[in-house]
Amino acid sequence: MPTPPENRELSPYTGWTRAHWETTADRLLLAVRPFASPRHGLIDLPGPRPSWSGARSDGLEGWARTFLLAALRVAGAKGEDPYGHLDRYAEGLAAGTAKPGTDDPDSWPLTTDTRQAIVEAASVALGLRLTRPWLWDRLDDRTRRQVADWLRPALGASPVDNNWWLFGLTVAGFLQDAGIDTDRAAATIDRSLARVDDWYLGDGWYSDGDNRAFDHYNAWALHFYPVLHAHLAGDRELLDRYGPRLRAHLDDYVHLFDADGAPLPYGRSLIYRFAAAAAPWLGTLTGHTPLTPGATRRLASGTLRYFLDRGATDTNGLLTLGWHGPYPPLVQEYSGPGSPYWASKGFLGLLLPADHPAWTDPEEPLPAERADTVRPFAPAGLLVQTTAADGLVRLHNHGSNHVHSAEAGEDDPGYARQSYSTRTGPTTGPAPADNHFALVVEGRPTHRGPAVPAGTGPGWAASRHTPYPGVRVLSATLAHGRAEVRAHLVLGAPEGTPVRQTGWATTPEGPSAQLHPVHGYGYPADGEAVELPTGETLQGPGSRTRALHGVTVGPTALFVALASLTAEPDPAPVADLANVLVTGHTLRVTWRNGTTARLDLDAIDTPDPREDPDLRGTPDPDDDPDSRDHPHPHHDPDPRDAPEPEDL
Repeated sequence: MPTPPENRELSPYTGWTRAHWETTADRLLLAVRPFASPRHGLIDLPGPRPSWSGARSDGLEGWARTFLLAALRVAGAKGEDPYGHLDRYAEGLAAGTAKPGTDDPDSWPLTTDTRQAIVEAASVALGLRLTRPWLWDRLDDRTRRQVADWLRPALGASPVDNNWWLFGLTVAGFLQDAGIDTDRAAATIDRSLARVDDWYLGDGWYSDGDNRAFDHYNAWALHFYPVLHAHLAGDRELLDRYGPRLRAHLDDYVHLFDADGAPLPYGRSLIYRFAAAAAPWLGTLTGHTPLTPGATRRLASGTLRYFLDRGATDTNGLLTLGWHGPYPPLVQEYSGPGSPYWASKGFLGLLLPADHPAWTDPEEPLPAERADTVRPFAPAGLLVQTTAADGLVRLHNHGSNHVHSAEAGEDDPGYARQSYSTRTGPTTGPAPADNHFALVVEGRPTHRGPAVPAGTGPGWAASRHTPYPGVRVLSATLAHGRAEVRAHLVLGAPEGTPVRQTGWATTPEGPSAQLHPVHGYGYPADGEAVELPTGETLQGPGSRTRALHGVTVGPTALFVALASLTAEPDPAPVADLANVLVTGHTLRVTWRNGTTARLDLDAIDTPDPREDPDLRGTPDPDDDPDSRDHPHPHHDPDPRDAPEPEDL
């Protein structure tokens, strides 16, 4: 299949057009065909191991997620299907649902027996909804009954109390359109949306369940399913409720994409790769977006090209389990060989007609290319920092945690780091943790555990954590340009406790990192950073990470450092970018351009009732969860009190 020619007049940043998207979709779909079962009911892709749901579930996953891609491809072409994608999936649909739960080589697992099948039911239902005139309406009555019977159990309560509620919503939306169990479907939609609303914190941000998990699931699940359902149903009331939330989220989300197209590798399920483009396409599809059409295509095409140009597919044209190529540390236990094909969501833009401005307007630059930015995402406790000189994106985490994080428990590298970027780490065990502040107890660095947000403001964010029983750490990041001030106030540690601050984990071909002591560091020698070998990251092998060491003095000890990550050639020392004056626990920073910042750590160190039993039940009169620049801590439901939902 020939590659379409680039069009640098229409797409000066990526060269890509709609034809490239269509060709890529066809190539991905044709590549999985050799791995189909005899009647195309399962697609059993090769991989290093099955998921924890088993090989039969993985075969369904390979079928359902590629079916969603086929549905977007054909629906976007108004039914034109030159490669006969839907014919194969129609045959597989009939075969998979004829004897579900049996050992027949094409049979699907039952959703009542295999919970993962509920996830895949959403992709099946969405694909059927998108292609109804060309597939569902042409099926015989028996096959339609089989499929409806297989889907129905997904209308029940979600077995997992997080974004899984939206899988039942998606199944219900299709059944309602098809006139099947409409009353029960309507009830499922209402119940599912009500549960998701419980997790909406404002400014476009949801928590993924009763916890503080903020990651790409905000975009490719928590916004994706409700807004797309409202659009497909033509439900103006729902779209008026959920569309503005999507718009608000995209206003932040667009800052998480590097000039080279990379989305920020942060959180879990990163093997879905260019599914990160789904929400920007959805905003354009529904009219709820702050992005221009040209900027939307530039983001989406840049992201798709980023992965394809860096080996996301193997020699057989199959998506691998990793980031660029295969990378086992990135793969969760719930992921199998077919899991990466949730990237199909990134092709949502094919639903836009060929003459839509998103396909015909010239590409426009991303925020990371236009200007330096330091922007807090207040509900999530995150701070994004971008630099136009190199298009690099950094994210400082002061409030997001993996659902299973616990004090003094093991850290998840995708959530527990202080900072993430589009061109570095994170490191994985047993390598030293990058971007991490730790006490060193009996020769071993402590874990971070849950980060409790302590506030955000113009150019800064702060959080608390408990790395060791009886010890509390207040951490803050101030940023400007490429410079970062990292401060940690340690309370309650025994006198002379060693501490360690690590910086960015950079690979030989990556950007350059700097880490410079400002206050409190001076061990083992003069306080200057040492370099640690930290092994392979998702960016490649051979990473190295700088580290500073110090010891606590007194009941409270303050440690301050300057850090920098840049792809600029021959960067000036980070100490030249900022002058930091420390007075007590107050930081006064003068940046290189003469602007100043001040942060009083004592003023934001209001003890959290969850950390001090004597303060439980004492409200914070200044608490305002909707203020992006509020100077006081925002207390959210305790993630330690949340149930432990199984991940997707």
